[in-house]
Amino acid sequence: MLIPSISMAADEAAVPHVVLGIHGGVGVTKKEMNPELEKNLRAGLEHALKEGYARLQKPGATSLDAVETAIRILEDDPLFNAGKGAVFTHDGRNELDASIMEGRTKKAGAVAGVTVVKNPILAARAVMEKTKHVMLIGHGAEIFARDAGLEIVDPKYFWTEQRWKQLQDDLKEEREAAAKKQNSVEKPDPKNKKVDAKGEKSGADVRTGRPGYEWSTVGAVAIDAAGNLAGGTSTGGMSNKQYGRIGDSPIIGAGTYADNNTCAVSCTGHGEYFIRWTVARDIAALMEYKGLSVQQAADEVLRHKLKAAGGEGAAIALDGKGNFAMSRNTEGCYRGYATSDGKFTVLLFEK
Repeated sequence: MLIPSISMAADEAAVPHVVLGIHGGVGVTKKEMNPELEKNLRAGLEHALKEGYARLQKPGATSLDAVETAIRILEDDPLFNAGKGAVFTHDGRNELDASIMEGRTKKAGAVAGVTVVKNPILAARAVMEKTKHVMLIGHGAEIFARDAGLEIVDPKYFWTEQRWKQLQDDLKEEREAAAKKQNSVEKPDPKNKKVDAKGEKSGADVRTGRPGYEWSTVGAVAIDAAGNLAGGTSTGGMSNKQYGRIGDSPIIGAGTYADNNTCAVSCTGHGEYFIRWTVARDIAALMEYKGLSVQQAADEVLRHKLKAAGGEGAAIALDGKGNFAMSRNTEGCYRGYATSDGKFTVLLFEK
């Protein structure tokens, strides 16, 4: 039985025969985009697709291998908010999060709040395969990554001028807002308030960051020759976030999920909402319990539930038959996919 709110003529349609799908976040708006940035973003996504696909074609390769490879490439690209291009916290640090999950046994691994691990997605996989745990955080995760033989870098490695400038803009905006509040009679602004699905009011929070470029979280989903699914996500979080803030990306069921019986999912957007609405798992649950297709399930969660709550973002999902879905309630979502015939497609704002 289908959920009545789902339209069979949705704006997005699932793409068949996909073996690897990726995303680079919801990114900037069309108005903020320029030709050079667009060219570089498309090139970065295509590079990740090609490397992930090539890894998947090797004998014995798994969907985990493809997901790890594609995300690692995006972590090394300073245009995306993961690894080298991560945004800064309020106090000028880069705190990185990542997770990975495979759909056959539903094993998963994650790291959060790491500051010296060059590729957090590698650390997430190491947690999954070399410990009895699912998530390690902070200094403990960093010690584990070092002992596991992963590359450790000076925190300065993650610094980029663009992200530093973004933080300074955020801090200036924060100071101006505080000064304005102090010098005026405090009155609620109805234009800056949203009511979520539980009737809770929320407005702009200077410590959660602004919607936009800092949401260029990266992620990937894949299926291998054995029919096993995998998904992963990596991020620097939100610009100007509070020290120690963790979003949905390293949380299994919120930003990442994989189950061979339904789908693999990777999300990007306002993490607090994705956590509270368990977005990644909810997409899989709608397929499992309601019999929805992967596209219908993704649309129900992103375009209906999350949008009604005031949460912005997107998700990519891949089912066990190779049907690739992307759903968003934002203007765009950087994403791409590789089909079984080796064709690569990269999209930014296109449907």
